[in-house]
Amino acid sequence: MIIPSIDLKNGHAVQLVGGREQRIDAGDPTPIARRFNLVGETAVIDLDAALGAGSNRETMESLLKIARCRVGGGIRDVDAAIRWLDLGASKVILGTAARPDVLRELPRERVMAALDALEGEVVVDGWRTKTGATVRERIAELRDCVGGFLVTFVEREGRMTGLPMAEIERLVEAAGDVPLTVAGGVKSAQDIAKADELGVDVQVGMALYAGVIDLAEAFCAPMRSDRPDGLWPTIVADERGAALGLVYSNLESVRASLDLCAGVYWSRSRKSLWRKGAVSGDVQELLGICVDCDRDALLFRVRQRGTGFCHRGACTCFGGDAGLGALARRIAGRRQAAPPGSYTKRLFDQPDLLAAKLREEVEELIEAETPRRIAGEAADVMYFTLCRMIDAGVSLEEVERELDRRASKVTRRD
Repeated sequence: MIIPSIDLKNGHAVQLVGGREQRIDAGDPTPIARRFNLVGETAVIDLDAALGAGSNRETMESLLKIARCRVGGGIRDVDAAIRWLDLGASKVILGTAARPDVLRELPRERVMAALDALEGEVVVDGWRTKTGATVRERIAELRDCVGGFLVTFVEREGRMTGLPMAEIERLVEAAGDVPLTVAGGVKSAQDIAKADELGVDVQVGMALYAGVIDLAEAFCAPMRSDRPDGLWPTIVADERGAALGLVYSNLESVRASLDLCAGVYWSRSRKSLWRKGAVSGDVQELLGICVDCDRDALLFRVRQRGTGFCHRGACTCFGGDAGLGALARRIAGRRQAAPPGSYTKRLFDQPDLLAAKLREEVEELIEAETPRRIAGEAADVMYFTLCRMIDAGVSLEEVERELDRRASKVTRRD
């Protein structure tokens, strides 16, 4: 699959040729990160820090709040790596600091070693210093200490001359079961598809920024279909992963979805694009798309507006709504249209009442002893907690995201 990249210089997203000549200044990286986040992780690299010419720390921290990022550039010790992991980086990418003594102090599955290769030889210090070691030698040295490798073909970087597939095959063999990402030279979706067949992810920069391939084409490159019409079955799920229905997609509909940040699919009956909610008003905000392991199906995660997904007026095509998501939606609906004098209306209109009920229910949960009583009191706490969240404009998805962020922290409380 693709890993779109954002290279940072003086706070701007840029693209360089050969690591030196700036070819593109794409400006503010924030909207770029939001768009890239729709298709998975993004690699964010601090070029200034890598070259010892400054830092884009504040920009990178802001991007971590809106996108799933693997970060690199200027991370030279254990403390710096842990800091980025605690801030929410999915992975850290270490270059000159990718040494066994450093790597063993970090969670292996969240560390990648960056190996910049110039004609097969590893170079460091912003590609200015040769090491005398080959990429395969470094892979053998570090394979047991990292959760992935990022190999950049320096002589191809930014030049869009194509990926060296024969060399990539040799690197896959050397890496064994350690995931490999390659960068440098991508010129077509075919490059991405061929690499994916080898189990290799491709970090794409210049080709996307220059418009040689678009995001949808790059993302869909590995997709295949055994259907006569070539369509990809697509599961549509809500913010929390609950399935809403089954539809079909192709490259054209995925491109429209990414461009509009909406749920757009392919109608088999009309043989044309179908934007959910265009007629009913029950529109969808696109939150992300991912591919299944066999590359023959998609999952769209959306924020469903209005009555629901099903054309029969239900929330889902598989029956009724349930669980915490359903409760949050009901409370939100009552927040907008609760009858005057109703209990829900009073809770939203009287903050002191809501606060008192929360305190009361938490105390009762603490004192509960039987499983049935604990479940009942916990349900009460959750109900009033959701009222408090919704009144403040906080979604259940935001809370779950915060829990995920905390779970990913390396530094723990004593």
